[in-house]
Amino acid sequence: MRIIEDPAELSSLSLRRCGFVPTMGALHEGHGSLVRLAAAGGRPVVVSIFVNPTQFGPKEDYARYPRTLDSDCALLEPLGVAAVFVPSVEAIYPRGLEAARVESAALALPDVATMPGLEDSCRPGHLAGVALVVGRLFDLVGASAAYFGEKDFQQLRLVEDMVEADRARFGGLKIVPCATIREKDGLAMSSRNRYLSADERIAALALSRALQLARAAERVKDAEAAMREVLVSCGLETEYAVVRDARTLMPVDESTTALVRPTRALIAARLGHTRLIDNASMAREL
Repeated sequence: MRIIEDPAELSSLSLRRCGFVPTMGALHEGHGSLVRLAAAGGRPVVVSIFVNPTQFGPKEDYARYPRTLDSDCALLEPLGVAAVFVPSVEAIYPRGLEAARVESAALALPDVATMPGLEDSCRPGHLAGVALVVGRLFDLVGASAAYFGEKDFQQLRLVEDMVEADRARFGGLKIVPCATIREKDGLAMSSRNRYLSADERIAALALSRALQLARAAERVKDAEAAMREVLVSCGLETEYAVVRDARTLMPVDESTTALVRPTRALIAARLGHTRLIDNASMAREL
């Protein structure tokens, strides 16, 4: 397994058409599942580790976001990863970070990124920063398939639409959605879970419980009310707990039966200084 910092060195390894897993590091078994799926495609696998400053707001956790390269590589090496790409900020943004922020702010994003009441309302500029860095990484890596977890569902939908809208740039790149990986008690795996105290870790189970109740509800308004009630009762500060069209992320009429069309329940909430997100399809198994 090669650890590569220089984009030119990455290009020299003839890893084009690889399977690509972009990450910010602080890896866990959720990331491991993405790598296994990428490797199952029979391609060499490249994993990037880059804590992207353009997707963090001025009061967010960029400075304290975990940097754990040694343990990340220890997780990846047994999985048969060909290369771990660990670029510097200067390698990704050669014109400087301020120029990158200006470029990010000027991006024309797909509609799914700017739907009111979701990530763009809570974290202005976050998804623009994601779009900027993901595009840069796609250009540098030259993968044939890229693997994204459904836990960051709006991010996944953004990347899908961004790639589809610019095939001239991204060619035949395939975006592969991958199921959320959970702890045994239902908590979605996340690099930020390590911020939680023991009591907060227990309270965080409210997210998966809220999604279970939402899926059991008959109508959208009942699903949203059930989610909010659980989150508040467990002491979480709710940013959003909504049901949206699974494709467009547009709001769904609150009187609509959730199963009439594909819908997604999405939650963002805070426990102390830690922001948690989760989501689930509203479809029920028959």
